[in-house]
Amino acid sequence: MRAPYGARAAAWALIAFVGLWPKYGVSELIALLAGVAALWAAANGCVRLKRAQWSMLALVFFSFWLPELVSAPDALARDEAWREVALDLRYAPFLMLVILAAGSAPSRIVLYRGLGAIAALWLLDGLVQAATGWSIGGPAETERLSGIFGADNLKLGWVLAVLSPFVLQLAADRGRGVWLLAAAVLSLIVLLAGARAAWLALALVLAVSAWMQFGGRKRVLLATAVLALAVLALAYIGSERFGQRIERTAAVLSGDSEGLDVALSYRLPIWRAAGRMIAAHPLNGIGVRGFREAYPQFVADDDHWLQGNNRGAFHAHQWLLEVLAETGVLGLACWLTGLGLLYGRWRRASAAMREQARVPALAVLAALFPLNTHLALYSTFWSGVLLLLLGLLAGVLAAEEAEPRT
Repeated sequence: MRAPYGARAAAWALIAFVGLWPKYGVSELIALLAGVAALWAAANGCVRLKRAQWSMLALVFFSFWLPELVSAPDALARDEAWREVALDLRYAPFLMLVILAAGSAPSRIVLYRGLGAIAALWLLDGLVQAATGWSIGGPAETERLSGIFGADNLKLGWVLAVLSPFVLQLAADRGRGVWLLAAAVLSLIVLLAGARAAWLALALVLAVSAWMQFGGRKRVLLATAVLALAVLALAYIGSERFGQRIERTAAVLSGDSEGLDVALSYRLPIWRAAGRMIAAHPLNGIGVRGFREAYPQFVADDDHWLQGNNRGAFHAHQWLLEVLAETGVLGLACWLTGLGLLYGRWRRASAAMREQARVPALAVLAALFPLNTHLALYSTFWSGVLLLLLGLLAGVLAAEEAEPRT
């Protein structure tokens, strides 16, 4: 069965959007133009979203955008906050594009396979860089693999972690042996990419994916665990950069706050500052994207992030703290309500539709797992990543209700 033309075009536009993430200005332009095209097509009746799809679009968009709006009127950096509120309206037509692509099984297959193939190519590029020091993105950064994103844009680990469900599904379709190979390569490259938050996100994905692939077969799960330990040992022995990251992480065992701070890459002062921002502005926060401007007001002059040329931490490095600090309890209520309603729709979905939604659901779980550190939720890059994943999950769940009943 062929996908409707509009859904097929939307899927390919999103594949191009993701494929150009290393050149994010071009990627953003594609998302903007494709979203406008989807809006025009809907206005002219060329494509039609069903009521359930419009409802899911509104749910995801307002969960993301309303916190910005409520934070803006008395934001500490008011001009920046209102600028973000206005610019992020572009995500409404972008989500229309995502939900359109997710609403048809054939276009959904194209999109899933396309995202998996892109991530697989980036993995191969990472392997080349691990072996030679070079990749399509240029030479490796001094402390970690940078891959196709380049040494000045260290997002490889996080991107591969959240796209790993698509890679693993693509591999699983070709057999469990291919799944094991994909899991091993993912583990190696994400470990060498050095972002420890990405290690945890990938570990979560691998644990869930292994359970889905092998169920309770203890021997296979044990073999998977042994494979993961072997990859860890290989990375530690073969990479001085990775060994240094492990030693820094081990500083947590010193038992004092200084060792913990070293292990957390000096995030403790950031989290304390976020707590003070929350206490000072509990209702609607300091204003979206205002963390760096507000930071010096909530820390001492000798703070780690104010030394040298530093002007303060850019964001809270934990998405719940970021939402609370920048948009307050009102903003967090919007996010939790949206995620709760999305989970409720998952619970009500048929087993077949949950199977279709499993890949983006696992990617969302990896990206938003609360017991981790995170990239800036409202940054341009990570907003696009999260809304793509949330939109895919919402679009698949809405597709069931959108289908005509027989």
